[in-house]
Amino acid sequence: MEKVLDVYKRPYDSQNPVVCMDESPKQLIAETRISIPVSPGQPEKHDYEYKRCGMCNVFIACEPLAGKRMIKVTERKTKQDWAYFMEKIAYQYEMAKKITIVMDNLNTHQPGSFFETQPSQNYRV
Repeated sequence: MEKVLDVYKRPYDSQNPVVCMDESPKQLIAETRISIPVSPGQPEKHDYEYKRCGMCNVFIACEPLAGKRMIKVTERKTKQDWAYFMEKIAYQYEMAKKITIVMDNLNTHQPGSFFETQPSQNYRV
């Protein structure tokens, strides 16, 4: 953990940005009943019942010292989805010498994900 905190203490450097990346699965739901609108002295009322409409995944990357963020919503959370999001990050920082990515060690966050997604590319990981 101390090593991660040391990374966060680095000063801003546009040629060597520090980018934090994470993802989160989200349940998609729909209301099954009409809400009761607000009335004088009464807040709007919602029923707790809902209809499940599947899942999605939200990828987010942010560079706190530059105030930048990127978000991508996907239907799934696969190795390929992660690799494409990482490609999007690399494209945003194509002028940088090196990008430091801070992320967890989920099983999809592996160099092999790049090679499985686009085997003909020359990746430097």
